[in-house]
Amino acid sequence: MTNAAASPAAAHPVGQRWLFATCFIALIATSFAFIIRLMLIDEWGTAFDLSQTQKGEVLGAGIWPFAISIVLFSLVIDKVGYGKALAFAFVCHVVSVFVTIGATGYQTLYWGNFIAALGAGTVEAVINPVVATLFPKAKTKWLNILHAGWPGGLVIGGLLTLSMNPGGVVGVMSEEPIGWQWKVGLLLVPTLVYGAMMLRCRFPINERVAVGVPYRDMLAEMGALGALIAGGLVFAELGRVFAWPYWLVCGAIIVTCGVFLFYSRSLGRPLFVFLMLIMILLATTELGTDAWIKSLMSPVMNKTFGIDGGWVLIYTATIMVVLRLFCGPIVKLLNPLGMLAISSLFAAAGLVFLSAAHGLVIIAAATVYGIGQTFFWPTTLGLVAERFPRGGALTLNAIAGVGMLGVGILGAPLLGAIQDRHTSHVLDAEQPALYTQVVGEPKRSVLGVYDPIDQAKVKELPEDLRRQVTEVEEEAKQTALLQVAVLPLVMFGCYVGLLVYFRNIGGYRAEMLVDDSAVAPSE
Repeated sequence: MTNAAASPAAAHPVGQRWLFATCFIALIATSFAFIIRLMLIDEWGTAFDLSQTQKGEVLGAGIWPFAISIVLFSLVIDKVGYGKALAFAFVCHVVSVFVTIGATGYQTLYWGNFIAALGAGTVEAVINPVVATLFPKAKTKWLNILHAGWPGGLVIGGLLTLSMNPGGVVGVMSEEPIGWQWKVGLLLVPTLVYGAMMLRCRFPINERVAVGVPYRDMLAEMGALGALIAGGLVFAELGRVFAWPYWLVCGAIIVTCGVFLFYSRSLGRPLFVFLMLIMILLATTELGTDAWIKSLMSPVMNKTFGIDGGWVLIYTATIMVVLRLFCGPIVKLLNPLGMLAISSLFAAAGLVFLSAAHGLVIIAAATVYGIGQTFFWPTTLGLVAERFPRGGALTLNAIAGVGMLGVGILGAPLLGAIQDRHTSHVLDAEQPALYTQVVGEPKRSVLGVYDPIDQAKVKELPEDLRRQVTEVEEEAKQTALLQVAVLPLVMFGCYVGLLVYFRNIGGYRAEMLVDDSAVAPSE
């Protein structure tokens, strides 16, 4: 495992394929952690008496720390080396498995998923700049192909997890119910594979370093405003988790931005800062919804087909795998902004349809949503890699980090908060006596104070009253899907505005730093 010059890893076809395959499988490991987490979140909720918002916070813990590792490693990865960074990710994935398996409640679950997210961020800090360096003339295409590993892992991990449920293949073979701890252990499979493969990898030098773009110029692409967005989200969540006083959070943000401004002497490229803000909406639309989709769709899927709601995610992930692997013609037909604008419309329509879908219409709605979310993440990475190559690993990975921060800190808890507040509001307004019986102690989240429904009290109710609470909770799940559909509509307006902007300045063009003729084919 070395960090040799670009030629040994990239110019030799076998070395190039091995390196790409290692990156692909490492990404599969991160999606395994994601799918296993969301497949188990309801089971954890029952086992440890978690509120919907607490479940959202556990889901968020498996997402937002991604930004800490991806941004920090992006700042130093050209010095530390891609190989050492990927080794750190491997250790995080292994440790997270054993911490989560030994969980005793909310806090242990939170930290187990926190460590997994650190590993996931480090994986992407490596694989995104590596692939962009291997294919500098076809970044959007190859980043889409690379990120087919994400939905691929969702499909494989989801099927394995579902097969271990009662009625599943493994569940039928087992005489005793299979504990959720065994499902968490599935993450070790792809982790050990990429851990072994990376020992033979030789990593290329990033194109920014290869052409001699100064470190200060890399930081200037992101600038103080970019640091404000990323740092603000990071320190806000650290303050919540560790109960920092308000002045300490604000002070940390101000110092970070001040240092960044002093050294880089830049507020950041306006387009990049704008894309960072859009990325928060994009990530919530894609990953925030995916994090909740099993829970949100389980009631209607169970009533309609008698199956788990996780099958919706597996179906949409399968669509994503196929479209990303064969994205070449689409990339040629549309530039990244055109792809993102069309995807936003599909995603909005799909979420609206899913919020009210029943029967076979669920399949049609899931298809529309799956098509919509397919190109969001990798095409945004391709857009940033094409327009800001001087930013090297930092701009490419910071945009992903901000997305994960946004969905982990705001997006996933937001979907949980919508459900908690809708359920409490409806019960309080329509059945105040019942509400008094099931309301729990007020709790605080990043979105403010809320009154959760105490699931332990719900279990003690007579069956008819328990059914009434369940019906309101199921209604709240569909309300969450409908409300989040606003986000891709806002994104559509932003992308159309950018398309008009580029048309007025002569059209969209990728900026080039190096010629890839000696590195890799562009097709």
